[in-house]
Amino acid sequence: MFSVYFQGVALGAALILPLGPQNAFVMNQGVRRQYHLMTAGLCSLSDIILICAGVFGGSALLNQSPLLLNLVTWGGVAFLLWYGWGALRNAFSGDIELSSEVVMQHSRWRIVATMMAVTWLNPHVYLDTFVVLGSLGGQLPQAARYWFAMGTISASILWFFGLALLASWLSPVLRTGKAQRIINLLVGAVMWFIAFKLAQQGLAGFA
Repeated sequence: MFSVYFQGVALGAALILPLGPQNAFVMNQGVRRQYHLMTAGLCSLSDIILICAGVFGGSALLNQSPLLLNLVTWGGVAFLLWYGWGALRNAFSGDIELSSEVVMQHSRWRIVATMMAVTWLNPHVYLDTFVVLGSLGGQLPQAARYWFAMGTISASILWFFGLALLASWLSPVLRTGKAQRIINLLVGAVMWFIAFKLAQQGLAGFA
């Protein structure tokens, strides 16, 4: 069973490592040192729910409902465009350090709401957990599925908390005006690139 567990760890790490909306948000909160551990915890909890749903049968719901998949896809496109625009606007603002201080004043509930949107409005999360993990986990015997799910969950928890703590540790370097401008440009570009790819997939579904 340990081989199944480490298979889950490896696959979970491969799916979560690329820079996406969740990782960008956790990194930004770590740099700001604002509820970064709470953000990492909520991202991990969301992943636990999605991974368990995918591995233990939820993938069938997404595969059998094109309408639901389209709603998730276009909702994600709209959110990613909006989030990317905010990052790019901050990057090109006249006083990036002042803008960062204003962002720092966001309330805990606004951060929670943004984290929920970054996670639950991102179609890639469902494709990763429901389609990829669900397809592979669904082929395993019932007992082995638990070990596989635990492996992917372990990778998620270690990654999000590690990213938040590392970003917080590097905060004195990453909170300079120049670094903030580069980070915001990178985040904005990634968000718009993902939105573009999702829009392409959505349009292909209509063809």
